[in-house]
Amino acid sequence: MSAVSQEPKFPSQTEIVVIGGGIVGVCTALFLAEQGVPVVLCEKGRIAGEQSSRNWGWIRKAGRDARELQLMIESAKLWREIDTKLDEDIGYGIRGITYVARTEQELQKHESWLRDVENFDHGSVLLSAQETDRLLQRNDRQFLGALHTASDASAEPSKAVPAMARHAVDVGATILEKCAVRSVERTAGQISSVITEKGEIACKKVVLAGGAWSRTFLENIGIFIPQLAVKSSVLRTAAAPEVVAGAVGATDASLRRRQDGGYTIARSNHAEFQVIPAAFRHFSTFLPTLWDSWRMMKIRVGKEFFGPMGHQRWKPDQITPFEMVRVMDPKPDPKLLNSALASAIELHPRLQGLQIVETWGGLIDVMPDEVPIIDEPVNWPGLIIATGLSGHGFGIGPGVAKLVVQYIRGQAPIVDTKTFAMGRF
Repeated sequence: MSAVSQEPKFPSQTEIVVIGGGIVGVCTALFLAEQGVPVVLCEKGRIAGEQSSRNWGWIRKAGRDARELQLMIESAKLWREIDTKLDEDIGYGIRGITYVARTEQELQKHESWLRDVENFDHGSVLLSAQETDRLLQRNDRQFLGALHTASDASAEPSKAVPAMARHAVDVGATILEKCAVRSVERTAGQISSVITEKGEIACKKVVLAGGAWSRTFLENIGIFIPQLAVKSSVLRTAAAPEVVAGAVGATDASLRRRQDGGYTIARSNHAEFQVIPAAFRHFSTFLPTLWDSWRMMKIRVGKEFFGPMGHQRWKPDQITPFEMVRVMDPKPDPKLLNSALASAIELHPRLQGLQIVETWGGLIDVMPDEVPIIDEPVNWPGLIIATGLSGHGFGIGPGVAKLVVQYIRGQAPIVDTKTFAMGRF
């Protein structure tokens, strides 16, 4: 179903074209429209059709990499502001996020994180075993403690980004679904237009917020970034007793209380990496990450090697991978999800008898250091890349979009942009 009420007239020109209808692209279009900047968003499939509606729904500062924590703090403020502007209920609420520790090693990890980020206003605290039991309404001392952030929030992914898109249209943005961008054109070295499957749109700047598809798009115009994709698997359950109002993270199973009374459940840091040609180009860059995570990563070689995210090249008048696959819908891993559900019940005995209602898979765009790129490539003035959110995008998305808009408008950035530069690779 379309996120916007009706298909708008195809525009021949605008100031800014945004490629990608996930949370970063939609928020970028929203913020630009609020400032009166003409903007057109082009989405190959449907708004939030991929990872922006398939994530866990966490809006967290807890456990964030210190390099992106300040941007997440700013993003948390933006989430509150956006929610007050929407006429729709997106399930947003400040309900807290808690990472429990069953072992000394897990507890020490939380303590170490708190030391590393002590200069940030994140609101996280370390709970004792007794305090953790009290929060989870139990007294069995199964956990040694927990990292708790009462100011962290959550929302329903399937509702949030489409609602933001409708609001963006209300304040002046143009949103085109089923409209893949095939190429970015330049005149005298400057951005002059984009070529879409439906025609050309003259513009002055382009924002690429294509998630896991960004690398494929960029390689076709000669720009190479070390971005790969991993498949994650998630499930939702029927209504069940409340463990916490917000979310609980644990090594074996993480869960979030849903608006419908059920839970979204997944296993942290477990994913499937599908080998494609780009893996060989960027193997050495990703090696440290793969080495740290190999026990939790399935590496698979299959038809994806020759698929839409494989080695693809096309001309502006040719059909692209984005038109061949409007919405990437990978199959979830049933064995992993059944194991995660069993772990969730073992961790939280009140969930005994919990039933799976739905499962799904999603492709997460990852960078070697798990920190996004927000930058303008050398020799491509006017092309701003915002990608590689590495599974953290739902929460930090509005902050990334705000930074992109400040970049476009020449405004003072809310955080230091060096952290997100392409040159760090």
